[in-house]
Amino acid sequence: MNRSEIQRLFTTAPFVQHVGMRLLEAGEGWCESEIEIQAHHQQQDSFIHAGVQATMADHTAGSAAATLIRPGQYVLTVEFKINLLRPAQGQRLRCKAEVLKPGKTLSIVESSLFTDKLVSKATVTLAILEK
Repeated sequence: MNRSEIQRLFTTAPFVQHVGMRLLEAGEGWCESEIEIQAHHQQQDSFIHAGVQATMADHTAGSAAATLIRPGQYVLTVEFKINLLRPAQGQRLRCKAEVLKPGKTLSIVESSLFTDKLVSKATVTLAILEK
């Protein structure tokens, strides 16, 4: 899948647009994204909400997996686990997702989220489906 198709995954997903996530870069088996943190991304103690981190980890992982699929296929998350390693604070949240195990029917992707340091890690399993 080419970069313009990966970009489309970010610009046509309404919730991703609502959150303010944007594609930074992508290549074969990886993807990077970013969110500029606003007040609505925070929880009651001013940390970046776990839901924002989970959304970013999931969508960026799906985009990384999508770099390896054939035309006529798409990916869909079937499971993910996120570890929140420390309270996330900062002006930007960045995510780098890398495919650990590509497959014909399932791909396993790891997402790492950073502010000024690593704040969370997720493992995402994605089904590879035919349109």
